Amino acid sequence: MSKKPDLKTAMLQLISDVKQQMPLYEPSTFVCGTNTDCIGCPKKMLEMVDSELSFWEHAIKQGRTPKFDELRRFGKLCQSVRRMLIRNKLMPDTNSNI
Repeated sequence: MSKKPDLKTAMLQLISDVKQQMPLYEPSTFVCGTNTDCIGCPKKMLEMVDSELSFWEHAIKQGRTPKFDELRRFGKLCQSVRRMLIRNKLMPDTNSNI
């Protein structure tokens, strides 16, 4: 049986997964107002994810350890944004664990 990671390691793994799987810096996701069929605003949602991601990278470098509810909240945000990106056809549905 494998040991569960501590909260800091789990947050770093989540950050790594988000960076690999989400189109955070793709030009096509930062175009706003061109698609009238948008479900949510990809630009704003990805900016929110990027802001949280940057905050946690900096906080962890400064020695802060996230609490479980903070890890859970960031994970939920990423899942919601991922679903919205899939609905807007900006990201393939690969059944990922973000």
